[in-house]
Amino acid sequence: MSVRPDVRSMPAADTTGLPRPRPWQPWAALAGFAFLLHFVWEMLQVPVYAGMVDAIHGSAVRMCTIATVGDAVITLLAYGVVAVATRARNWLGDITVKRLAGLVALGIGMSLVAELLNIHVFERWQYVAGVPLLAGMGLNVWLQWLLLPPLTLWLARRHLGLASSRSPNGPVRRAPDQEIVS
Repeated sequence: MSVRPDVRSMPAADTTGLPRPRPWQPWAALAGFAFLLHFVWEMLQVPVYAGMVDAIHGSAVRMCTIATVGDAVITLLAYGVVAVATRARNWLGDITVKRLAGLVALGIGMSLVAELLNIHVFERWQYVAGVPLLAGMGLNVWLQWLLLPPLTLWLARRHLGLASSRSPNGPVRRAPDQEIVS
């Protein structure tokens, strides 16, 4: 069995011989997976915000959707800042601890600013009593930004065919548009 790429729709190959994603693909994959993961998280954390449990369903979904769009934008902004800082526009294909830490730190920082503004300045929401806080932000938000960005990157890499898997003969990588022929 051999792997033959569908060369009709592929950009030029990189040094591994696999096609590179088009410039917009990592951004679209990050946005899509960030939105999906953060929306689930936002819906699951409804009980930690005052009034959300008793809110009309449509209103709660609307508020969570708006927050999710903000989370996706924060993810893209953080990815972009790390790309500029490390001079690696498509670093999704080459994740390092430094880049991942930068993404997570920027996500936490931007979320902290947004959370504090929305709680104390705009008074859009507040936590229910008993929610553990760290630097004025609920522990749930800290966990969100520690857990979801690595998962978002992993899903986007898998989707784009940038993730490697192990075989007895070493790493095997397959681009998403390659077909397997025997």
